[in-house]
This record gives sequence, C-alpha cells and structure tokens, in this order.
Amino acid sequence: MRKTLTLVLLISCFVKPLFAQTNKTFIKEYLERLETSKKYLILVAETMPNDKYIFKPTPDSMSFAEHLMHIAWAMDWHSQSLMGGRDARNWETDTELKIGNKSKEEMITTISNTFDVTSAFISEFDTKKLDERLDYFGANRTKRQILLLLTDHITHHRAQMLVYMRLNGLKPPRYVLYQ
Repeated sequence: MRKTLTLVLLISCFVKPLFAQTNKTFIKEYLERLETSKKYLILVAETMPNDKYIFKPTPDSMSFAEHLMHIAWAMDWHSQSLMGGRDARNWETDTELKIGNKSKEEMITTISNTFDVTSAFISEFDTKKLDERLDYFGANRTKRQILLLLTDHITHHRAQMLVYMRLNGLKPPRYVLYQ
C-alpha cells in the first residue's frame, strides 16, 4: 500500500506540470494561428473594393461587411464574455462592433483591434481554466473547445467572404496555411 501511494504521488508530481506545459503550448500555438488568421482576414478585407462591401448574393445573406463585423462580434463574445465572464455586448445598442456608418478602413481597423484585444486576453488567460466547462448553445464544452469553436467560426465567415469575392469576379488572396 505504501509503495502504491508513493508511486501515485511520484506520478502526480510529473503529470500535473506536464499538463500545465501542454496548456501553455496550446495557448502559444493558438495565438500564432490567430495572428496568421488576422493577417489573412485583413488582406481579404483590404482586397475587396469599397463598393463591394455591401454585396450579398441573396437578400437573406449577410453582406461582405456584415461578415467582417460579425467576426469581430463573435471574437469579442467568445473571448471576453464566454471565457472571461464579462457581460455580452447588447447587440441592439452597442455600435462598436457593428457596421453603422463605418468606412471600409474603419471596419478593418475595428477587426484588427478586436484581434489584438482577443489575443491579449488569451495570452493572459489562466491555462488552468481551459478545462472548465460551460453551456454553449445547449452543449457542454470546455473553454479549450470554445477557443477552437472561435477559430472555426472565423474560418467559416472568412470563407463566405472569399466566395463573395469570386462572385464579383475578384481573385481572393492566396490561401495561407495554419490559420
């Protein structure tokens, strides 16, 4: 019994720091991916002409600009509200992450700043909390999964923006790996 207890204690001394390092590595790699995603999305946003920001392929679709600002809104919500516990912005009254009267340049600045704020939040995030669980539209998810869902969401909407470019006869920027 004593040998078993000693073995368990010895293993736990190595396993816990190993998981902590794994979480730190996850955050480091995640931030690298997020930075690459930021650069690519901004390149996409810069490539689309001003007059095409209102383009939507069907009346029920989001416009190019709406996709861009929707990504900003979702980044803020996933990181600051779900991960950080801050109350979500009120979609009806908050204008910071909406199109409003923003120019193309102002929207690009907004998305860039939102990436920066999100990256800063994640870089300071307590990695011990990555395994905490929360309700995500009825699904029980870890905060690590929330980060992965966020990158999926960015990719989903950016891909729609790329299709909008093609529908307007534009060649999207070359795909960037690891974003």
